[in-house]
Amino acid sequence: MKLDLKLYRGYVNDSELIVFGHVFQSWAPDKYELDRRGIKHAYAILHKFRIEPIPNREIILRFKDLEITTKTMDDGYFRFTIPYTKPLESGWHEYFVICSLEKFGIVQRGELLKPFKSKLGIISDIDDTFLISHSNRPFKKLYVMLSKNINKRKIFDDVVKHYQRLSTAGQEDKAVANAFFYVSSSEWNLYDFIDEFARLHELPKAVIKLKQIKTGLKDFLKTGRGDHDHKFVKIKDIISFYPYMEYVLIGDDSQHDPYLYERIVKTFPRNIKAIYIRQTSKRQKPEVQEVLQNIESMHVETCYFQFSQKAIEHSEKIGII
Repeated sequence: MKLDLKLYRGYVNDSELIVFGHVFQSWAPDKYELDRRGIKHAYAILHKFRIEPIPNREIILRFKDLEITTKTMDDGYFRFTIPYTKPLESGWHEYFVICSLEKFGIVQRGELLKPFKSKLGIISDIDDTFLISHSNRPFKKLYVMLSKNINKRKIFDDVVKHYQRLSTAGQEDKAVANAFFYVSSSEWNLYDFIDEFARLHELPKAVIKLKQIKTGLKDFLKTGRGDHDHKFVKIKDIISFYPYMEYVLIGDDSQHDPYLYERIVKTFPRNIKAIYIRQTSKRQKPEVQEVLQNIESMHVETCYFQFSQKAIEHSEKIGII
């Protein structure tokens, strides 16, 4: 049996460190090129869902002078949550994870974030928030995924401008960035696609948190659908981990983001600075307007926008950027 290891960006505060990833048999879902065309691209996407995670596999984390061992969960997922109180510079730091099989082993390098001193963090959805995905039209969404490689997928106009300005908001040194988190109902199978898309379009570098990994072609047909409550849990974990920051939440009206963000405001009434919801159809939805009005009654700024320029102007108006 062959092993493969996939690491994701972790994060750390002044007292705790979090690193996570997956262990697979034979290959991880990032082993297929993303810029293939036609049938080869569709084949590569489908292969991302034909993977075999390995449960109960011993793995070792090495970071600075730490060396910690744990084992994978039933779906091949692992997570290190470790007390860490030593001084650490702000920015991105490398770590290593080792996984062995009999006489052979594999070592992968990952990154983790210690946020720069800032009062602002940004948590953004992905599909139909910055990546045009047609989430409210499942068959079109699947067609686009299978027929268009990463170079052909589209991003909303001016979204990069907005995100880049949010990234440096309140920072005198433009080399210092506010912490970004991308949280989505897309599965871990698509991590590398999302990461490369963000790189391609020069979106801010972010910690990415996705949904439980899928292991079959039937699961592919349901990608991004189903229960979205995991997003609430992940966002709650981020805010609890960095409770001293205020947050900007960015999403869209194609699924459950407005209702999810309303729950977040009710849970963290002093941590949310503003909420941005992208309009994905020709008209604004009355039920979304009602939710945003309720959020504003809790003293949180909101903006329901079709084009990112409106969101930029709103951020300028309330003094975020």
